[in-house]
This record gives sequence, C-alpha cells and structure tokens, in this order.
Amino acid sequence: MSGVRPVIDSDETDDAFAVARELAEWAIPATRTIDRGAISQKENPADLVTDVDTAVERHVRHVIGARFPHHAFVGEEFGGSAVAGVPTWYLDPVDGTTNVANGMPWSAFSLALAVDEQPLIAVVADPWRGEIFDARRGRGARLDGRMLPAPRAASLAGSVVSTELAGHRPWPGMQHLCENLADRYCTVRVMGSGTLSLVGMAAGRGAGAVVGRFGAVDHVAAALIAHEAGAHVLDEAGQRNLFPRSGGMLVAAPALAAELHALWCAALAASAGRSDYERQRYSDSGLPGVP
Repeated sequence: MSGVRPVIDSDETDDAFAVARELAEWAIPATRTIDRGAISQKENPADLVTDVDTAVERHVRHVIGARFPHHAFVGEEFGGSAVAGVPTWYLDPVDGTTNVANGMPWSAFSLALAVDEQPLIAVVADPWRGEIFDARRGRGARLDGRMLPAPRAASLAGSVVSTELAGHRPWPGMQHLCENLADRYCTVRVMGSGTLSLVGMAAGRGAGAVVGRFGAVDHVAAALIAHEAGAHVLDEAGQRNLFPRSGGMLVAAPALAAELHALWCAALAASAGRSDYERQRYSDSGLPGVP
C-alpha cells in the first residue's frame, strides 16, 4: 500500500470516532428495516448470511473508504487484511446473523479502529434496544453518551456468566465451564452474539463473559469498550489483553476476574484429553463466536 501514513494523529482520531458514531447510528434503523432477502450459507448450513449483513458492510466500507482512503479494512463478509503501521478498521455488520435470520431480535453492529493490534476507538450498536456503546482508548466508555462506571459484581453466586458457541458447537471446555459455574450457583447464558456478551460487561450486565476463541471483527470493539469501562479483559494466560493472537477472551467484573479465569483454565484443562475427532470438529467450525 503506497503512500500510506504510518500513524494516526489526534485530529484524525477525532474524525474517525465521529464517523464510527455516525455509522453506528445509521446501522440501528438499517438493521431493522433492510429486507433479509434470501438467506444463504457460507461454510456450513449453520453459518448463515443475509442481505442485511452484506448491505451494511458495503455501506460502511463505502463511507470509510471515502473518508479515510489510506486506512485498511477487515470485514466479516468481504474480508481484508490489517497492514503494519496503518490504521485498520474491523467490522462485523451483524454479529448474531443466525438470530436475525430466525426472527430473533438479538444482534450487534461492531466497528473498531486499531493500529498494530492496539485498538483506539470502538462502537457497538444494539439495533433492537436502540443502544450505542462507544469508547476511545484512555478516555473511558459510554452508553448512549453517558460515562459507564466499573462493573461492581462481587459474587458468582446468583449472577450470570455469558458465553457463545463456536459456530453451532460448544467450544472445547465450554461444557466443563458451565458445570464449574453451576457448582457455584452461577447461571450461564448463550444468547447468540459474542459482541453483546462481551460488551454487556461494560454496563455491568452479569459477572463476566467468555468466548472460546477471539476474533478481531467479532470481539475487539467490545473488548476496548469493556476495558475502558473498568472491566478486566484477559486472555487464556490471564494477561490483560485486548487483542489476543490465539485462544479465547474473558471479560469480567474486577472482583471476579481471577476466580472466573481459574474456572475457565480448569475447564480447558479438563477438555485437554478430548479425542482428535472432537478437536477436528471444533477446528472445522469456522470463525469464532456466532456467525
């Protein structure tokens, strides 16, 4: 990519944040009103795509391409690649396509800007609740323009931990984690959008959330927002990490992050003896989270 600028200054970051907010606001009515069209499959019959997914991504690519032609772009539907030293956008136009395709109002629009895997700005829109989360690195997180306080959950008992399937299958260790949490009187929810599961922690919705494998287009926007709201965002090694290169991601209230991480690690260890067939099934499930 010739002629690109390797850094993004504060003025350009301001402009990018304003554009991201505008696109999130646009995505709310668009997701609700664009005809789903013919529902198609990608990798398998459970991996769906609708006209909403492709129409939203095309619009976002057009707007960002016109406003920031030197930026790179990675999207759920039409791909792309990050470029070292170049501002890169990560978009999932509809995280929760299977829900939308089946008439279930639970999905998210997720857009983030990062440089060299360091997220700088993020927006997540919930078209069905009409909510917009946003964050800028180092400036806190907001929900509909209001600053969010740190999540305050102090006990797993009586609380909720969210997770998501890997496509249409449980991720290795997911069933063990559910059992470990049940032993602590904590309920698990699988709602169908990894983005909403993670970003919900920014608003204190539950004790934590775990996804079996991090994917940038699905999860990086939610990760930055949760981090800026004061939640702990951890990789499988227990390190604070907003962009893991491998493995899953955990987001939790600060008082519960270490305990939930220990239960997650125990679940992963318990699944380590699974058969080669089971490992291949998970590998074949495609992109992380719910399509």
